[in-house]
Amino acid sequence: MELTLKFGKKNSKLEKLEAKTGKKVYSFSTLSGWDCPFAKECQSFAVETPNGMKIKDGKYTKFRCFSASQEVLWENVYKSRKNNSQLIKLANTDFDLAVKTVIEQFPKKCQILRINVAGDMKTQTYFDMWLEVIRNLPTVQFYAYTKALPYWVARLGEIPDNFNLTASFGGRCDNLIEKYNLRYAKVVFSKKEAKDLGLVIDHDDSHAALNRYKNQNFALLLHNSQPKGSLAAKALSEIRRLYNTKK
Repeated sequence: MELTLKFGKKNSKLEKLEAKTGKKVYSFSTLSGWDCPFAKECQSFAVETPNGMKIKDGKYTKFRCFSASQEVLWENVYKSRKNNSQLIKLANTDFDLAVKTVIEQFPKKCQILRINVAGDMKTQTYFDMWLEVIRNLPTVQFYAYTKALPYWVARLGEIPDNFNLTASFGGRCDNLIEKYNLRYAKVVFSKKEAKDLGLVIDHDDSHAALNRYKNQNFALLLHNSQPKGSLAAKALSEIRRLYNTKK
């Protein structure tokens, strides 16, 4: 399979990380929802319909995935992630070729890569493929949020030093976070909620990416459009009101 991968440049959040570290930041994404087998509370999908792209929330969605919303709004984003999803199939059928494909097409200027801004570790083989890529690029810092905790747990003790993983609360296997003492992030609906939980809010992905925070849990403040009438939508409205007031 010949595959041309699409590595993303920084979004607004990653711009902050780049400014903070002085390092070039890139990202790699696959399809939201469709490539997230352990998602639950944030599960949303971009769906192709005769009337264009539509958002579909999962059965247990409490807050909408921002990446799925991006795929509905911007066709080029959807197409690039759909293209990248082929890497998962390639890893499952030809592991060595998948590793080679990523390494050969890896952005030469990249110093920090966030894996799966959209999507997640869909299979154990895909997770293992990234581990092999990361071992072969020891000067690059990699990081990822994941709900695919069984795949992480299966490789405890084998995670390269230049790969920081964060368990993302709200998935189907949250019980593994406490059981294996995995570093985690939790989406909160307010600054007060984060304070009550004893968690600092990460506004620039520095807690997720940088080694000095490697063993610290943290919070992520809710953002993006949310299902109308949901608690998340009401919380987001309040967050925006407070932000605008401060401005």
